[in-house]
Amino acid sequence: MTCAACSGRVHKAVAALAGVADVNVNLLKNTLTAGFDPSATSTDKIVAAVAKAGYGATLRGAQGTDGAGKERPDAVLLEIGETKLRLIVSFLFTLPLFYLSMGHMLKLPLPDFLLGPKNMAAAAFSQFLLTVPVLFVNFRYYRTGFKTLFAGAPNMDSLIAIGSGAATVFGVYSLYKMFFALGRADMATAHHFAANLYFESAAMILTLITLGKFFEARAKGRTTDAIAKLVDLVPATATVLRDGLEEVVAREDVRVGDILVVKAGENVPVDGAIIEGNGFLDESAISGESLPLEKGEGDPVTGATINASGHFLMRADRIGDDTTLARIIRLVDEATSSKAPIARLADKISGIFVPVVMGIALLATAVWLLLGYDPEFALSIGISVLVISCPCALGLATPTAIMVGAGRGAADGILFKSAQAIEIAQSVDTMVLDKTGTVTEGKPVLTDLIAAVSGAEGELLALAASLEKLSEHPLGAAILREAEKQGVQIRKVTDFTQNPGLGIAGTLDGIPCLAGNAKLLKSKNVSADEELLLQGEALAAAGKTPLYFARGNKALGLIAVADVIKTSSRQAVAELRAMGIEVVMLTGDNAGTAAAIQRQAGIPQVIAEALPEDKAHAIHDLRTQGKKVAMVGDGINDAPALVQADVGIAIGAGADIAIEAADIVLMKSDLLDAVKAIQLSRAVMRTIRQNLFWAFFYNSVGIPVAAGVFYGLWGLTLNPMIAAAAMSLSSVSVVANALRLRMFVPKLRQSSKDKGGGAEDVLCAAAYSGAAATMSTGKRSCDMQKRIRIEGMNCGHCTASVEKALRALPGVTDANVDLASKTAVVRTNEKASDEDLQKAVIGAGFAVVGIDPA
Repeated sequence: MTCAACSGRVHKAVAALAGVADVNVNLLKNTLTAGFDPSATSTDKIVAAVAKAGYGATLRGAQGTDGAGKERPDAVLLEIGETKLRLIVSFLFTLPLFYLSMGHMLKLPLPDFLLGPKNMAAAAFSQFLLTVPVLFVNFRYYRTGFKTLFAGAPNMDSLIAIGSGAATVFGVYSLYKMFFALGRADMATAHHFAANLYFESAAMILTLITLGKFFEARAKGRTTDAIAKLVDLVPATATVLRDGLEEVVAREDVRVGDILVVKAGENVPVDGAIIEGNGFLDESAISGESLPLEKGEGDPVTGATINASGHFLMRADRIGDDTTLARIIRLVDEATSSKAPIARLADKISGIFVPVVMGIALLATAVWLLLGYDPEFALSIGISVLVISCPCALGLATPTAIMVGAGRGAADGILFKSAQAIEIAQSVDTMVLDKTGTVTEGKPVLTDLIAAVSGAEGELLALAASLEKLSEHPLGAAILREAEKQGVQIRKVTDFTQNPGLGIAGTLDGIPCLAGNAKLLKSKNVSADEELLLQGEALAAAGKTPLYFARGNKALGLIAVADVIKTSSRQAVAELRAMGIEVVMLTGDNAGTAAAIQRQAGIPQVIAEALPEDKAHAIHDLRTQGKKVAMVGDGINDAPALVQADVGIAIGAGADIAIEAADIVLMKSDLLDAVKAIQLSRAVMRTIRQNLFWAFFYNSVGIPVAAGVFYGLWGLTLNPMIAAAAMSLSSVSVVANALRLRMFVPKLRQSSKDKGGGAEDVLCAAAYSGAAATMSTGKRSCDMQKRIRIEGMNCGHCTASVEKALRALPGVTDANVDLASKTAVVRTNEKASDEDLQKAVIGAGFAVVGIDPA
C-alpha cells in the first residue's frame, strides 16, 4: 500500500466479506486487523480478498514472526533498502539525462557528437536510452498503478504511472515524428519535436517521487524508535542455575520456575521475583522512573530492566508474551493499529480522491486544447495535475502522529490502548480520582510521634515497635518500617494478647504494656494527660489513626498512622486545574478521612462513602451533565467506574482488572503521569490537525495551480518536474511534523502548591506530600526542603548511594537525587542540620558544592 486510497480499497474489500467486523487498515505499518466469525469466513478468504483488490497479504503470527512462526524481516528496513537502490539507479541515469536535455539552455558544455542539427537524432535517442533504466527500476509504480486502475480502485501509483507514462509515450511519439521529419529533410518540424521530447520529465518525476519515498521510509522507521529501543533491551540469553551450576541458555528456553542469575550490568531476562541477593534496578525504560530502585529478597523484578549494581538470584514467573515488556509492546501495537475517529474524514475523501484528480487532469487537458493551445502545453498541464496530487499525505496525517505519540508515551510509562483513547483524552474537562493508591500511597505510614514527656520519643517508638511486631496489623507494619529506618532495637514481648476493636497487650521487661485506641486506655484505667487525648482527637479529625501506648498504668504517648498523599498528588491536582480540568475525588472512605485528603491535595470537590456501583453512577451523572470525564483508579472496585468514564486511566501498580478495564495505563503509579497523558494526547491531536490541514491545503492550492487556473491572470503554471518535487515534499513534511512529537516534554509548573487549601495546608505542604511531620507538646513542626549541589556523581549507582545515605539521616523524611542537574532535594526537619547533610554526602564518597533552600 502506498497511499490512503490503497488502505481504503483494502478496507472496503475485506469489510465486504460475510462475517467480518472491526476492520482496521494501517497505512504506516502496512497491516490489517479484523475480527471475524470463523463459521462464516477464514483468514484465507481475507487474504484472497486483499489479493483481489490488487495487493498482497500474509498472515501475521506472534510478535516478530510470520504466520508460519519464522522470524519476520523488518518491513521498514526492507523498504528503505529497496527504495535506496532504486533511488541510486534513478539518479545515476536521470542526472546525465537532465544535463543532456537542459544543458544547452543553461549554456553548459556538451559533447560534439550530440550538438547541432546533424546530431539531433543521436541526442534524442540518447535521452530515450537514459530514460529506459529509470522506467525499468521504478516499474513497480506502473505494475501497481495500472493493476489497481483496471481493478476500479486507482491509487497514488496510478497517478504517477499515468503521468510519467503519458510523458514517456509522448516522448516516443515525438521521437518518431522527429525521425519522419528528418527523413523528409523538414528540419523545422524535426527541431520542434526534438525540443519537446519530455523524457527528462518522465524520468525526473519517477526519481523525485522515489526520493520522497526514501525520505518517507526513513521517517517511518523513526516513528517506531521508542518500541524498537524497548525490544533491544531484552537480552538474547539468560543465565539459569541448574544443579548448582550456571548455564547460559537462549531467553526463549527459560521456563516458569527456573532460577536465574543476574549480575551487575546485565539486563533482567524475564519477569519474576528475587529469591536471594539484591540489586539496584534501572526501570527507566519500562516505567520512566529516572532513579534506580533498590530491590531485595521477595521484591518483583521486570524483564528488560537493568541491574545497575548488585547480584541476585530470581525466580522466573512470567515469560514470552506474558512479560510486562511484551504487554507494553502489544498495547502500543494495538493502539497504533487502531484508527482515531478524526481519520474518518480523510478516509472518505481518499476513497474518491484519485478518480476525481484523474477527471480534473483529463478536463484540464481538454480545456486547454479547446482554447487553442498546442498539445505539448495541454499535456504538460494534465501531467502536472496528476503528479502534484497527493493522497499519500492524507493517509499518513493521522497514523504517523498516533505512532510517534504512542511510542513517546510508552517511553515515559504512559500506555494508550487505542487511537480513540488519545483522541478522547485531549477533550477531557473533568478528572475523577480514586483516593486510595491514586491520590494516596495506598499503604499506611507513621506521620506523627508524640511523647507524653518531651524527649522520650525514642523510648515510645521502641515500645511501640516491640508490641506491634507480633500484631501483623497494617498499622503496626507502618510503625515497624519507621523503627527499622531509625535503627530502633526490637525487644522481646511475652504474654501477648489481642483485644479485637480495642488494641493489643503484652509484657515488656516484666511490665505490662498496652497499644490501642482511647477506649482501651479507658477500659484498663490507664491515666493519660488531657492534652494528649485532645491531640489524638485532632489527628483523628485530620483523617489519621491515633494509637495510644501505655506502660503499667501510665500513657507514654501516641503515634498517628495514615495513608498519606503521594509526593506528586498536590502538584498534579494543581496542574490539572491550571489546564482548566475540574478535579473530583471519589472514594469509599468515610467523610472525615476524605475531607482531610481533600484539603491536603487541594481538591475542590469530593464524593465520599461510595460503593463500587455508586462510583459508576457518579461518573454517569457527570457525563449526563455534558462533561467529558476521565476516571483514574487502581483497585478492583474502580473497574466499573473506569468502564463508565469516557476515558479510564489505570495506575500500573494496581489490580489487573483495573488495567484491563482502562483505556490508558500509567506504569509508574504517579498521578502527575495522568497530567502528562492529557498533555501528550493534546499534542498528538494538535499534530494530526496540522497534518490534515496542510494535506488539504496543499491539494486545494496545488491542483488549481497545476491545472493552469491562474495562467490567464499571472501566467502561473507548474512544470511536471516541479509538481513531482512538491508532491514528494508534502508527504515527507507530514511525517516530519509527526516526528516532532518525539521531543514532547510536558509543561509542568515548578511549584506544587495551589490555591484551594487552607492556611495550614500551604504552610505545611511538605507534610501533606508524604513527609513525616512531628508533633511535640501540641505544636506541629513542618518539614523544610533543601537543595544540595553535589560533585562526582556520574551514574545511577552514584545517585542511589547518595539517596540512601541521606534517607538514613534522622530527621530526613524524603530525598530525591537528580543525576542530570547533580543535585539532591531533601525534606528535613530541624533535627537534620546542613552539617549533617554534608557529612552524609561525603560519607557516600562525593563532594558537596553548596546547600540552598529549595
